[in-house]
Amino acid sequence: MFSILNLVQPESIEEAYRILADNQKSAVLGGCTFLRLGSQKIETAIDLSKLNLSYIKEHDDAIEIGAMTTFRAVETHPVFIQYFNGVLAAAVGQIMGVQFRNLATVGATVYAKYGFSDLITPLLALDTEVELFKGGRMPLEKFLEGPGGKDILTRIFIRKNQRKAVYQNLRNSSTDFSILNVTASNLEGEWRIVVGARPLKAKIARKASDALSQGELSPEKIEGAAIMAVEELSFGTNMRGTAEYRKAICRVLVKRAVSEVWQCR
Repeated sequence: MFSILNLVQPESIEEAYRILADNQKSAVLGGCTFLRLGSQKIETAIDLSKLNLSYIKEHDDAIEIGAMTTFRAVETHPVFIQYFNGVLAAAVGQIMGVQFRNLATVGATVYAKYGFSDLITPLLALDTEVELFKGGRMPLEKFLEGPGGKDILTRIFIRKNQRKAVYQNLRNSSTDFSILNVTASNLEGEWRIVVGARPLKAKIARKASDALSQGELSPEKIEGAAIMAVEELSFGTNMRGTAEYRKAICRVLVKRAVSEVWQCR
């Protein structure tokens, strides 16, 4: 269980960042679902609940998600059922129970770059950008690969297009973290394969994605891309599975995800 010495509720994002920057032992709170798994001591906790960051807005060219939006809101919002084959709703809908999803927030999960995240994997397979108060707006991939530092994630933008995507995962039980998760997406012949919970954070399998994007698709080509994804990505061992087990799962899940997207033609 984590502990908090001081709790502040700033009235503006500028005030929130000032508090964060001025206190080395400060932290921004999200839904606190994953904080409860550890024993972190927070000197100053910054609650963003007064900043109106819990929303989902549909624009002409993008879907905007406020950082304090819950997983449950993403799961049930019509726009995420309508677009991208419902991949985001499907991914977060498999995370533990409804009570948990009513607490966990999109911004906290993405900012923390959790390796076990079921949300980051499909977001990375879509055309997603994040906006940081200090760091500005950037592609999600750039943010994930960048260094850490003190900042506040305020919004996430997903480009509205006809990209088709499918999420696949394997877990020991419905209330456990994924052993491995995969999302495959396609937009006008441009494929993207993303593998998460390796147990490292989600990453695009570039070589496999590029191979799929060249020429006509076939079962043999899908099999080759699945093998390529296993070979180009790194996998680790933890209490949920060994690296070798994850490699075997990866090959199967990539084939399933790509094949399912292929059927969406």
